[in-house]
Order: sequence, then C-alpha cells, then structure tokens
Amino acid sequence: SALNGEAQREQPTLIRRFISGVLLLALAACGNFRSSRDLVVPTVADIESLATAQIQTQNAPPEGFQGEISFPQVDQGLNALPGWRYVVTLGFDGAFTQAPRETSASATAEVFFNQLGSARRVVVSTSGDLLGREDPTTLEAVRLGPDAFLVENGACLSNVSDDAETAADLTAGELVGGVNQAAPFGRKAVLNGEDAWLYTFDADDLNLTAIEIDEGGTIQATGELWVAPEHNVVVRFYATLDVTKARIFGRTLPVDGRVVLRYDLYDIGQPVNITTPFGC
Repeated sequence: SALNGEAQREQPTLIRRFISGVLLLALAACGNFRSSRDLVVPTVADIESLATAQIQTQNAPPEGFQGEISFPQVDQGLNALPGWRYVVTLGFDGAFTQAPRETSASATAEVFFNQLGSARRVVVSTSGDLLGREDPTTLEAVRLGPDAFLVENGACLSNVSDDAETAADLTAGELVGGVNQAAPFGRKAVLNGEDAWLYTFDADDLNLTAIEIDEGGTIQATGELWVAPEHNVVVRFYATLDVTKARIFGRTLPVDGRVVLRYDLYDIGQPVNITTPFGC
C-alpha cells in the first residue's frame, strides 16, 4: 500500500534514523510551523496537575511579571544558571489523515546541565511507527567541554562526533517549542520545589517547532505555563493539542489525533555531576 511504501522509504540508517527522526526534527523545521488557518481558540486551561500541587494563594505575580510574558523557547535562560535538570516529552496518538490506519510516536528527553564544567547530558527515548521504528530506542549523549559521546542502547558509538554534539545540545525548545505570549492567571503554587505563578495562553500564542498544519487542518489547544520569577524560567509547560491534517516530526503524510507536550524543570541552580558515559 501507499502507506507501507512511505514507511519503507523513511527507514534511515542507525544514526541518521535517530537524528533525523528525533534530534533534528526541530532543527530541520525552519521557523515556526504553526498555521493561523482555522486555529480554534481554547477555553481556560484544564489544569490536571493542580490536584497534587501545593496551592498557596491566588494573587498577582511579583513586580516585573504582572503583565504578559514570552517564552517562545520553553527552556530559554537556563544556560545562565549553575545547573538544572528537566524532562520534556512529545507524544502523539491518532491515525493518518488519508487512510484509516492508526499511528503513534513518543519522544522523551531528560537533560542535565553543569555550567562550571561546560557539561551537558541528554538521555532520549523514542518509540512509535510514525518515527519509522516500533521498537523503543534509547540514546545517551554527553558533552564535556570540547568532547562529545554518543551511546545507543548501551553501546558507545565511534566516529559519530557530529551526531554526538548535535544530540548533546538538544533543547526542549527545539522539541516542543514554547509560548510566544501568555497572560497571568493570578494563581500561585509550589511546583518542583519553586514558587511559581500560572500563565494562560491561546492556541495562536503557541510556538510549535515540530508541528505543521496543512491547509484545511485545525488545531485546538489547552495548556498551562508556570513561571518561577526568582529565576525567570519556566518550571512547567503542559499542552494538549487536538489536530487534523498535521505533519509531525517532519513526516510526509499528515495525521489526525492528539499531541501531548510535557515539560518540567527540576533542581534549579544545582550543578549536576556529569561524566563520560560507561564504555566510552
């Protein structure tokens, strides 16, 4: 079938498959793929996480954060901090637009940073036939100053310095984007150990680096953005998107379904001990 032929044509080599399918999905996307056609403005976000958050009070954010804010790259500003860790996920479940065949994809990255040591560690897990690979794949990339290392499914790879550097420098902004404009909601909570304030946004405020909507397609969105003014960083970004005629991960065939974006920042200001991966 046409779908099977498409899947076969999109089977890259070992490293190229991963880099093209996940690490470079945003780098290959030139600019913001968000289309303004037929965007449906969502209602106020349905915040699922508030059940476990330690809600303190409903009030305005501190001075300097009381108006609209902008984080088009959800992890912007982090390199100015001594250290941190975050987990970011992009998942999709749905079907191809042109045929009734289900498909899925999932990419999760855990990123560690140590400013003093010029060190970065990225652990990425991927799965789903939309990526051209149903079996889960795990890669670890480490950058220690000028040196970079790449490990796939426990085996250290040689002669892949360019791929290792690209993988080690993967950012959450490249994977899920961020929010171009958000307004304060007047709610405060302690999230991931930080005082944070909630901001809300509309669908057309999103900067979606990995999703392109074809002509006639639609996107509906709900979400939440939590900012820690003390550090001027996002500590949580959640968004749920219902899309039609969407191209995800730069794939040729459009899909209909649900995209889930998740980002949580932890251990702000705490340098992480990052060493050469085992076996390298």
